[in-house]
Amino acid sequence: MGCLGNFLWFLFGGAVSGLSWAFMGCLWCITIVGIPVGMQCFKFASLSFFPFGKDVQYGGGAGSFLLNIIWLLITGLPMALEHLLLGVGLCMTIVGIPFGLQQFKLAKLALLPFGAEVC
Repeated sequence: MGCLGNFLWFLFGGAVSGLSWAFMGCLWCITIVGIPVGMQCFKFASLSFFPFGKDVQYGGGAGSFLLNIIWLLITGLPMALEHLLLGVGLCMTIVGIPFGLQQFKLAKLALLPFGAEVC
């Protein structure tokens, strides 16, 4: 069931979400200082392309907190808003509710990506 869910997800919103994470990763990787942030974006782009069957564990310390603050101010709010709007749009239909819930999971991840680990 996870393979079917991931395939349908990719067609109905996963490609857009994953490409936005990959695009942000490319923008962050332009500077040498932003490469660790860009690598985190690429990791979450793969999650965004195929999220079914995966879980996100949150944790982290002071370094994660500082990076999350910088991320939130520069990139996090627009990405979270994108996932939130896609999630609301998908939840308007009964069939789209599981996909909308995945978008909400990604919206939370877009707000606080550092210290998060994909399981």
